[in-house]
Order: sequence, then C-alpha cells, then structure tokens
Amino acid sequence: MQLADQFQQAQASASNQLREVSQAAASASAVAQEATASGESTVSFQSELPQPLQQAMVAFIERCPNWDQYRLVQAALAGFLIQHGVESRDITRLYVGNMFRRESLTQGV
Repeated sequence: MQLADQFQQAQASASNQLREVSQAAASASAVAQEATASGESTVSFQSELPQPLQQAMVAFIERCPNWDQYRLVQAALAGFLIQHGVESRDITRLYVGNMFRRESLTQGV
C-alpha cells in the first residue's frame, strides 16, 4: 500500500511538474520550429526534478525495465498535451505508442 501512496504523491507532483514542463516546452517551441524547418526532429532541454518525482521515476523504471526515462517523459508530455486540448494525431499516436508498446502488454505493465 505504501508504494501506491508514493505513486499517487508522484502523480500529483508530476502534474505540477508537467505544468512547468509545458511552460518550458512553450519557450522551447521556437527552437523546435527552427529545428523542424531545418529538418531536425529532436529537441533537447534540461529541467531539474523535485526529489520525490525523481525517486518515483527511478522506482518505476526499476520495476518496469521496458520503460526508460525517455519513454516515460514522452508519454507524460504527450498525455499532458492531449488532456489539455491538443488535437493532433501525431501526439496521440506518440502517447498510445509509448503507453501500449507490445512488450508492455506481454509483461503486464
């Protein structure tokens, strides 16, 4: 039960963090548009995570070895954008693809 409580706390903290990430993503949007215009498809940014969120992320990845930090962040950001009104097939595909990869279904994650 303690793990479930930690997960719920991490989700609440993640929601706050995702708001901050979305603000950072908005400022990175200009960089992304430039990268898209030049043919690049990857945007990198660095953000500090509160310790409880980082610990929950590490614990989750340790329990679910088919997830990594990149997949987790992509799924979280795509899910956040979908929940907040972004209507894009590409974003939806990215979210669903990260959440329901074949190995996730076979390992019960």
